[in-house]
Amino acid sequence: METQEILSQESVETDQSESVKLVPVAESIRYRKRAQSAEKKIETLTEQLAQAQERTAELSGQLSDIQAEQKLVHKLISAGAVDIESAVLLAKARMKDDVDADPDDVIEQLKKEKQFLFGGTDEIATAAKTAGAKERSTNVHTVLERAAKKAATTGNRTDLHEYLKLRRNYL
Repeated sequence: METQEILSQESVETDQSESVKLVPVAESIRYRKRAQSAEKKIETLTEQLAQAQERTAELSGQLSDIQAEQKLVHKLISAGAVDIESAVLLAKARMKDDVDADPDDVIEQLKKEKQFLFGGTDEIATAAKTAGAKERSTNVHTVLERAAKKAATTGNRTDLHEYLKLRRNYL
């Protein structure tokens, strides 16, 4: 029985050696070089990915800072700040000191302490008339009416021309 086991083991070993294929040396060298170059590519790509992730984190931080500053600027404008740059700098400095500070509370505190930064909200800003708009007065209408009547009654070209010039200046 032992001889049968030894014979069966020998046949298994020969079957295994026959099933294992030997690769030529040149081909194995080529495979090894390809594997090494793939490993180098993996290393460079992982480094690039890490750099890209760091840059993304940095840019997202900058974006959140810019958005917070824009919100602060809009709140200061709606609060009536006259000197926006100074008010933003002061508000940012106060918010930097106190991390839990609410922007609305900081703006209210600035309004109380630095009143010169905020214009009087009692005054309503109205648009001034432009240079093209002329004041209409009652004597203008009478002058125009007289010129129109004169041009209509005489039918003279010069009277019509005078009326049109006056009309262009006042209308």
